[in-house]
Amino acid sequence: MPHIDLDNDQPGIRGLMAHRPDTAAPLGRLAETLLRSPLSLERGERELIAAYTSHLNSTPYCALSHGAFAAAQLEEGHDLVDAVLADPDTAPITPRLRALLRIAAEVRGPVRPVASETVAAARAAGADDRQIHDTVLIAAAFCMFNRYVTGLDTELPEDPGYFDEAAKLITTRGYTGRG
Repeated sequence: MPHIDLDNDQPGIRGLMAHRPDTAAPLGRLAETLLRSPLSLERGERELIAAYTSHLNSTPYCALSHGAFAAAQLEEGHDLVDAVLADPDTAPITPRLRALLRIAAEVRGPVRPVASETVAAARAAGADDRQIHDTVLIAAAFCMFNRYVTGLDTELPEDPGYFDEAAKLITTRGYTGRG
């Protein structure tokens, strides 16, 4: 049961956004910019960073939703997402993506600079400054989204297919509903 009366039956952040459309609009635009607009990383990789950050933050709604969104945009689908969430060090991903996930893990920890060694390892694995920047920004934003969803104790959907259906909408219409 959420900590506040949302006046709707939507789970997770969808319930919060329906409850407060005034804050939903800028948050939706932020998600659209970070996860769908042209950036240095593929959309599926960005969603995977969001899912991984959310998983580390123990926010099942965001980890499951962005995991489904990543799976819908990555050739290896749910198997890859599950492998990354279980252990990115053994998951079948590129060294560059593995290094970027390590950066995301540091960002979601105590607030401090990402270790120089972690950044150097990402560069050595082929990440450029834009990819490092975008990873830090995605992970930082998802720490905020995760705290919003978890802090108000929102609910998970009851339907196990909910996130895959949501992935169809997100991958075609985006976070603002405009495509």
